[in-house]
Amino acid sequence: MMTTDEIRQAFLNYFKKQGHTVLDGSPLVPANDPTLLFVNAGMVQFKDVFLGHEKRSYTRATTSQPCLRVSGKHNDLEQVGFTARHHTFFEMLGNFSFGDYFKREAIKYAWEFLTVTLGIAPKKLWVTVYKEDDEAADIWLNEMNIDPARFSRCGEKDNFWSMGDIGPCGPCTEIFYDHGENIAGGPPGSPDQEGDRYIEIWNLVFMQYNRDATGKMTPLPKPSVDTGMGLERIAAVMQGVHNNYDTDLFQHLIKAAAKFTQCKDLSDPSLNVLADHIRACSFLISEGIIPSNEGRGYVLRRVIRRAVRYGHQLGMQKPFFHKLVAPLVDAMGKAYPQLSKKSSIIEKVLLQEEEQFARTIDQGLKVFEGYIAGLKTKCLPGDLVFKLYDTYGFPADLTAMIAKERGLTIDEKGFNKEMEKQRKLSRLKSQFKSTYDDKMKVDHVTTFKGYETCEAESSIVAIIRENALVDILQSGETGAVVLDHTPFYAESGGQVGDIGTLTAKKSLFTVHDTQKLGTAYLHIGLLESGKLKVGDTVAAEVNQEVRRHTALNHSATHLLHAALRHVLGDHVAQKGSYVDHERLRFDFSHFQSITPEELRQIEELTNQKIRENAAVDTQHSTIKDAKKQGAMALFGEKYGDRVRVVSMGDFSKELCGGTHTKRTGDIGLLKIISESSIASGVRRIEALTGSSALNYVHMQLQTLSDVGMLFGASEHELFDQVKQSIEHKRKLEKMLAQLQEKLARQKGGDLLSMVEEVNGVSVLAAVVEGVDAKRLRDLLDQLKGQLKTAVILLAAVQDDRVSLISGVTSDLTKRFHAGKLMQFVSEQLGGKGGGRPDMAQGGGTDASRLDMALKSVKSWVKEQG
Repeated sequence: MMTTDEIRQAFLNYFKKQGHTVLDGSPLVPANDPTLLFVNAGMVQFKDVFLGHEKRSYTRATTSQPCLRVSGKHNDLEQVGFTARHHTFFEMLGNFSFGDYFKREAIKYAWEFLTVTLGIAPKKLWVTVYKEDDEAADIWLNEMNIDPARFSRCGEKDNFWSMGDIGPCGPCTEIFYDHGENIAGGPPGSPDQEGDRYIEIWNLVFMQYNRDATGKMTPLPKPSVDTGMGLERIAAVMQGVHNNYDTDLFQHLIKAAAKFTQCKDLSDPSLNVLADHIRACSFLISEGIIPSNEGRGYVLRRVIRRAVRYGHQLGMQKPFFHKLVAPLVDAMGKAYPQLSKKSSIIEKVLLQEEEQFARTIDQGLKVFEGYIAGLKTKCLPGDLVFKLYDTYGFPADLTAMIAKERGLTIDEKGFNKEMEKQRKLSRLKSQFKSTYDDKMKVDHVTTFKGYETCEAESSIVAIIRENALVDILQSGETGAVVLDHTPFYAESGGQVGDIGTLTAKKSLFTVHDTQKLGTAYLHIGLLESGKLKVGDTVAAEVNQEVRRHTALNHSATHLLHAALRHVLGDHVAQKGSYVDHERLRFDFSHFQSITPEELRQIEELTNQKIRENAAVDTQHSTIKDAKKQGAMALFGEKYGDRVRVVSMGDFSKELCGGTHTKRTGDIGLLKIISESSIASGVRRIEALTGSSALNYVHMQLQTLSDVGMLFGASEHELFDQVKQSIEHKRKLEKMLAQLQEKLARQKGGDLLSMVEEVNGVSVLAAVVEGVDAKRLRDLLDQLKGQLKTAVILLAAVQDDRVSLISGVTSDLTKRFHAGKLMQFVSEQLGGKGGGRPDMAQGGGTDASRLDMALKSVKSWVKEQG
């Protein structure tokens, strides 16, 4: 049976022999490609080569590419763990030709690798081609001589590939594996092809044409090849299993997950979820992605929390997910060394997120309990279930479990309806941000009235729905409404777009975001009722509470920027910001870490300026005059000849188009909640203002009070009490170390009586009780000194984990190698180990086999000697 590692290496070796350059897979976070959150296919790192924008020193390449699919059209997250082949993280084996070989060679290589290198019987394979690709069909049938009975032609949906609506495209040929008659399903192209009997294992894409905006396809001057074979799928084939989760790599992780969660049923889908998700999360964190509430960080947080909630279903209430990092390193660390190098960081990030999610669940429970106290029915409304999910990160199935414990049910249909609303709006916002700017033109200049008012009567001048200008929007449809003038602020300068409503007679349009498209403002949202058409007059009303809190945070950002420059120096420059109604985030250049004292000064100075209650003044001037006055420009913003200057007393003066409070005192309070490095020379501060800041301070004080109660001390006495407790702990640890050292010396004397002679060599293999790993090493040195010439292996057991150390005296190292002895013993215990000829360390997880492993040391010495 080939292991997953062996299959990966066999693939790369085969194509290296065929003249391909072996390249590392690219990072999961794509470089210079804003259209993708994550790399989702092997060809992503070669996109510019295929498009002709870049030339490489080679024309053939092969990779094993880590991929992630948790969003967009490939988002099947909720199915991961419950089907045989859905994954978040997977590896794509690929070979690529950049204007070099084409169909004939690609087909020959694929067939030879599968049937010769891997030894798969041709009768187990099925081939498909695009229905109009006679060239590929002829190669398969007449040159490769495959069985016509195991061949079919399929339509564009299955066997034609394109990079987009326009650009490179072409037919593809796919190879399927037949898992046998005992599994339901028909061959590709048949009515029951959706069954699981025939599984696609390899797709060969032939980039043959360039498609223009009219749909016309012109042959490419240098046709190319892009292939992809899922490593997990081919591993299942080679290991004789139908389910990817039954392969060696996943089984290693599933068994580890079962151990940590004390789950006895290895077929429980929850274990599959944990095995899959630890791969995705660990690879993302190894590339610097940190859990957050937006972008890639949000995806990571979502996957972590899904793993944790499945752990909860297995009865785990304490953090456990981070413990799976070590087994993952065992399984994949050789192929991906970054996992080993960053394992400690990965564990810390996961542990922190697990603990934070636990606090989130506590908050959600309080909201839950508060609501059901006044509930008059036995069913929780869908909008509440969605609020718990959307606001508090409370999964619906977790809500359902808690509701069931209280004799309640949840309105699943209502929840799903709210979820679908959010998905539609999310897709719409994504479309507008990523594609509409390049593809659409709205010939209108929206006049912004939001500085003076949050309400206005306006006329609809354009409506956009599904990438097209339309005349009317019907109830239940999502879209974007363009007004002749508006009080809604469109996202820019780090400030998020306004939310609110547009109303007209019986029509209600909920605005979930406001974006700019050229000079037009797009009010993006959902028509809840009625209909809207171009020319209608609507009452536009911004959500004033959200706007007010956003303005407070934006004004606080200006004060924070000025305070940073005052405390740290004029070299500080803004590198980005994000401001919404909940918090502010500010990125800035600074060459070193900020000390606690500097951070305190920055916060105190900002709050001092808030208390001074200076007027927030706005003026318009030329860009030249504004700069003469010392106004700071926002990072990444483009300015015209006339600019808006926002001043706060004589402390802050910036070019800014955002909304602000009237006086600095309105901010109330600023509290910095985090400061960190996000890149070389770039740091980030996150802060809260107003009531949010006050609530945060109250929570901190409550925590301090709770800790004080544990120590029986007032807040003023707490520091001394904690200090004394730590010092006492250190004394106890020192006393324990001394006792263990004494015990180890006693054990050494006892162990001498257990020494046996094998072929003239003193051999000692024993378990030492009550000694930690450090003392075990000290004991080994002591025994080597006393025995003078010996082979020694000592073991200690703690929490079902075995710690091992082996040693060979210097006179025997040419005959016996301590590292090889360690490898021999640790593998018997399901672990790993190794080291030098004279000393090696290792361990294992199966303590039940320890006695047998120790007895085997004598036979090992006999064989080696």
